[in-house]
Amino acid sequence: MKRALTPKACRKAIPTFLDMLTELKQSAFKALASLGKTLCAWKDEVARMLRFSKSNGITEGFHRKMKLIQRRAYGFRNFENYSVRVKVLCG
Repeated sequence: MKRALTPKACRKAIPTFLDMLTELKQSAFKALASLGKTLCAWKDEVARMLRFSKSNGITEGFHRKMKLIQRRAYGFRNFENYSVRVKVLCG
């Protein structure tokens, strides 16, 4: 399945998606039933993900780098040193 669908393709995919959710929720396997329940709770967000190709992956990557720098810099007494490290490593 493509990452970003046209509105027409999304409308066609919605019934299939809802059928899959129903099948998962009625599964005999507890893990699959739990997955179906979770996806059902998040179905609007999942549908938006299929429609739009936006992602916050880059932001999350920078956040992870900053946390790593913070762990390495434990004990620094100067915030300026932390700020310089973040700017150097994250651009």
